Amino acid sequence: MITVNAMGDICPIPVVKTKKALGELNGPGEIEVLVDNETAVKNVTKMARSSGAEAESEQLGDKQYRVLITVGEDAAEKLKSAKSPAVQPQGQTQQEAAAGCRTCVGTVVAVGSDRMGEGSEELGHILIKSFIFALTQLDDLPDKILFYNGGAKLTVEGSESLEDLRTLEEQGVEIMTCGTCLDYYGIKDKLAIGGVTNMYSIVETLQSAMSVIRP
Repeated sequence: MITVNAMGDICPIPVVKTKKALGELNGPGEIEVLVDNETAVKNVTKMARSSGAEAESEQLGDKQYRVLITVGEDAAEKLKSAKSPAVQPQGQTQQEAAAGCRTCVGTVVAVGSDRMGEGSEELGHILIKSFIFALTQLDDLPDKILFYNGGAKLTVEGSESLEDLRTLEEQGVEIMTCGTCLDYYGIKDKLAIGGVTNMYSIVETLQSAMSVIRP
């Protein structure tokens, strides 16, 4: 068994350490991850399960949690395949290669504030609301919208953009908000649309995106 001590580590370090441990396992086995907050538990569990492994958590004490990850034969093969570098056929463009990549994402919108542009704060709020509405009118919708820092305020109760975001979600757009940001602003319990993500997943999504739009 591999033990990952991520006590005191901030997002996304627990996920990064766990992912590294999964790579070091080289076959079926178990990994225990020690963290000190529930957000880290959820992020580590989500990442492990997305890799095909099983994950269970328990609270050991005040701000002490343990996530036990069990990697079976199938998960071990999946992880082994993931470590193999993809080869781009000769003469194939990056766009053509990405089109056949199951882990690639088309267009990602990254929203890092509850306002758009510099200058008037009031105008900035009006512009970001208009921007999100404009997304609903596109012929080709984005695949994902990521909200972080002040942008997290747009996905919670009371946001004037909720109706437009629901319209996008109903049409298949994935909406994800940074969990650390929700915690920082004390609004995690008010999340009204989409799911919660972590910084490692945000970086992975941006890295694999064919196109990134930042208002």
